[in-house]
Amino acid sequence: MPDNRPISPATLDARENCPGTEAAVRSSVRIGSPPELLKVVPLLFGFHPTASVVIIGATPPRKTIKVSLRYPLYDPAAPDVAAHLVEHALKVLISQDCGVALAIGYGPDARVAPFIKLLRQHAGEHDLELPELLRVEDNRYWSYACTDPTCCPPAGMPFDPSPDPELAALLPAGVPEVLANRDALASLVAPVEGAAAQSMRRATRKVEVRVLQLAGQARATAGYSTVQHPVVPTDWSTVQEAIARYRQGGRTVTYAEAARLLVCLRDKWVRDDALCRMEADYRQADLRLWLDLTRLARPGSVGAPATLLAFVAWQSGNGSLANVALDRALTDDPDYQLAYLLRRILDWPSPS
Repeated sequence: MPDNRPISPATLDARENCPGTEAAVRSSVRIGSPPELLKVVPLLFGFHPTASVVIIGATPPRKTIKVSLRYPLYDPAAPDVAAHLVEHALKVLISQDCGVALAIGYGPDARVAPFIKLLRQHAGEHDLELPELLRVEDNRYWSYACTDPTCCPPAGMPFDPSPDPELAALLPAGVPEVLANRDALASLVAPVEGAAAQSMRRATRKVEVRVLQLAGQARATAGYSTVQHPVVPTDWSTVQEAIARYRQGGRTVTYAEAARLLVCLRDKWVRDDALCRMEADYRQADLRLWLDLTRLARPGSVGAPATLLAFVAWQSGNGSLANVALDRALTDDPDYQLAYLLRRILDWPSPS
């Protein structure tokens, strides 16, 4: 019995985890069988999907992968949710000129099959080809597109889920290795705890006291507007110097420096100046800076660094990291407008 069944070959030559970005081309990988496809999927997202449906869109004629999407699997008793997600997926695929899509559901058949059925029903309305539809559970896969028991037995086909180390260059920017699941990815942006958290609280409070003193002096002299800019103009240079230091491979910030930067970034003009300085050539250094500050940020200061992290991740083609960073920003401040707008961009096109 063969250990895999050929599928219409696709080529992966860009790490684009969300639509609307141009990710850096690292290498070309030819995908010609279900096991090869299943080894590549964790590299696209930086983690092993669980309880999810992954949809990969490709463009003709070479079937180059252009976009990859992941949706959580919901209870099949909520068909409206599945219909909403399928509609969104199709809008993204069509907007990106994807004429071919592959779908992989991770979980039991009772949860995967309803989603796949809806996808099949509506794909034809858009002339979208679905050459492969897989389900994965307990390191086995099943195909909804093949009924030949000689290559797709009812018991499923075993496969090795470990990504090929030689393909590590396909990992999204900012993710050091393939992580166990999405929760492990979210832990990359989780706040520091213990002694580090206590040190950051003290350092932040010290900076806040100093800012209040400066604001009081400004009001007394009426020489500087405290409405738009509650901090002194050197805030711009403070953040700019940190960006330059990380890009030059310098040391990470101390607690005192991080506190200063985080308070400076509360000023939206300072934050926007930093945003305008984000360049694709420095994505790894910029990710390192905003990851450090997002983890060190105390409540009330998370919005700016987490949103800047999300922007650079999105700029790098890492939609998964961008989304967990936005989760962190909006959990700290549900009304943080820049995070909300970026979330809308990542979710584009939204179902009508």
